[in-house]
Amino acid sequence: MTASLYFIASGEWYVALSVFMLGVVGFSGANVFYDSLIVSVAREDQLDVVSAYGFALGYLGGGLLFAFNVLMTLHPAMFGFADSAQAVRVSFLSVAAWWLVFSLPLLLSVPEPGVKAHVGMAQAVRGGFRQLAQTFRRIRKLRVVFLFLVAYWLYIDGVDTIVRMAIDYGMSIGFDMGNLITALLITQFVGFPAAIAFGYLGKHIGPKRGILIAIGVYIAGTLYAVVMDQVYEFYILAVVIGLVQGGVQSLSRSLYARIIPADKAAEYFGFYNMLGKFAAVLGPVMIGTVTLMTGNPRAGILSVIVLFAAGGLLLLRVDEREGARIARELTDNHQDT
Repeated sequence: MTASLYFIASGEWYVALSVFMLGVVGFSGANVFYDSLIVSVAREDQLDVVSAYGFALGYLGGGLLFAFNVLMTLHPAMFGFADSAQAVRVSFLSVAAWWLVFSLPLLLSVPEPGVKAHVGMAQAVRGGFRQLAQTFRRIRKLRVVFLFLVAYWLYIDGVDTIVRMAIDYGMSIGFDMGNLITALLITQFVGFPAAIAFGYLGKHIGPKRGILIAIGVYIAGTLYAVVMDQVYEFYILAVVIGLVQGGVQSLSRSLYARIIPADKAAEYFGFYNMLGKFAAVLGPVMIGTVTLMTGNPRAGILSVIVLFAAGGLLLLRVDEREGARIARELTDNHQDT
């Protein structure tokens, strides 16, 4: 779907939107299984660090390719393109090729749990919906998992809102697009070592404490965003967000992997990723509503703190040790039966 965006002409927004939606379906579906593989490739004591390296290398790879595509777009003649529009279209091909090449090591070399039965596509889809209902009923009975997912949905909504609304907010207070793209690149490259650091932090103090530290930094960063008015301050904010963005994502994944039955990781990570995709729904609505009511985008961005605070308070009530104990018992029971 990403490669096919190259062939869409100017003005064909309906085709572009349809292709983009299908691409999101593929990406979101792949992430469910990618995330669930963590319980197969890492011991419990390795989860924080392995999860962190996954996000860190994602930030590094995404940052390098994004920087290359930006360079192509800003200087198309340097790469033999007629104009920036052609460079943007070729960027889609480069992203598709990048995904293909760097998926091969996973597809060829990473082991996964054996498939118990082979079924047809229609049967798999019907079974998937039935299993979705069953998994939801299980999660409702697992208090620790349910509480974590609610907390995760709230604070990750704040995280994704900051990510997706940063450019709009920057433009609303007078920064130009060049400054904003530079800030995005800063966040990507700072996120690479910072995510790794958070992995080791989580290993030593626990993932929940690491997530709470990241939430605290996000709250402080949001308060800083309300008062900033210079470009260099936006760059400082980009560094601050880069320091915790990968950390909060990677430690959330490793904490969740600890409190779910390892043999049903794909089922439970389906819910986890579903909530992640529903994130950045409340945040933009809150920002838009408050901005319309006050006429001030700074007041709008301030409202996101509610999501971080609510998510953090609920996370404090998550007993990760109890969750891990129950998850091990359930896994043992499933294997016995």
